[in-house]
Amino acid sequence: MRLTNIAVLVLGIAASQAHAQQAYAQQGEPEKISVGVASAERKPVSSALDFVGRVEAIDRVEVRARITGYLEAVLFKEGDMVDVGAPLYRIESGLFKAAVNESAGALERSKAAKVLSEVQLKRASDLYEKNAGTAVARDQAVAADDQAKGTILVNQAALDTAKINLGYTEITAPIAGKVGRTAVTKGNVVSPETGPLTVIVSQDPMYVTFPVSQREFLRVQESGRRLDVTQLKATLRFADLRTYDHVGTIDFVDVTVNRSTDTVLVRAKFPNPAGALIDGQLVRVAIQSGEPKEKVVVPQAALIADQQGVYVFVVDDGKASVRRIKTGSESGSDIVVDEGLSGGEKVIVEGLQSVRPGSSVIATPLPGTADRS
Repeated sequence: MRLTNIAVLVLGIAASQAHAQQAYAQQGEPEKISVGVASAERKPVSSALDFVGRVEAIDRVEVRARITGYLEAVLFKEGDMVDVGAPLYRIESGLFKAAVNESAGALERSKAAKVLSEVQLKRASDLYEKNAGTAVARDQAVAADDQAKGTILVNQAALDTAKINLGYTEITAPIAGKVGRTAVTKGNVVSPETGPLTVIVSQDPMYVTFPVSQREFLRVQESGRRLDVTQLKATLRFADLRTYDHVGTIDFVDVTVNRSTDTVLVRAKFPNPAGALIDGQLVRVAIQSGEPKEKVVVPQAALIADQQGVYVFVVDDGKASVRRIKTGSESGSDIVVDEGLSGGEKVIVEGLQSVRPGSSVIATPLPGTADRS
């Protein structure tokens, strides 16, 4: 009886251990994580220097009143493109038209006085030659004629000034470009002291200016040859890391160094047919220099940083493994890897939040990255 109980107990313990081992084995099988991957690609990459730049319109004009008067009308829509000579403001012109008429009348009077002075001078000269007149009378006639001539010049200048001031009642666009918001509205008195009424900035092309340190200049000139700025190409990235579609060219390097920052101001010119560049905008400028060299690049979204540096997760035999890397310059939305990858590795880009070293993963190539394999 005792042997039977012992046998039953042993069999029960063995069954429990087998069940526990089976349950542990089932729990020990980790769930596979779905991740998106892209291949580390080897491709030619040009050496690039990165700077912070600011967009500047080539032409920028503050529109001001040149006379004092009541603003009769605002003739443009804020934010519109305007051509050279397009009407912007109209100042009440009645007083200025009256000034033109007054000056024209004064000019006619002075011309009439000149005709009379010429007659009187001729008469005084004839009498003097016939010994019937005096030298004093002749000299007075000469002076009166010269004075009449001077009065005509003064009145002609006054008429020209009045016409110019009348023309200033119509304020037009001095350049073609996009017009800003108006600082004044109809009914206000404007004058040269009012300040800018609005601003017009040209749109295409645009300048981008950026400071370059002396150290960066030396890096560009490492070959020992004289720097030819016309051979350097520039690309732009916006604040959201989008790359600008058009390539620019360096067209100016300042002739002096900023003593406080030890930098030289450099300017690039970019096409702006769609108006994507806005005057005053802050952008990232990359200057391409030297011949392209083959480099390993991976998407910037794959990078992870910790206290030891930068690393990526690579899919190796269905598991995620850590690869410590040394990064270089940016190449569009990618980053150059100087050390740590040789090219062809499947780098995890999506699903990183769930990945741990050694995790079992199901790798799916991301759309648009199949050609990188």
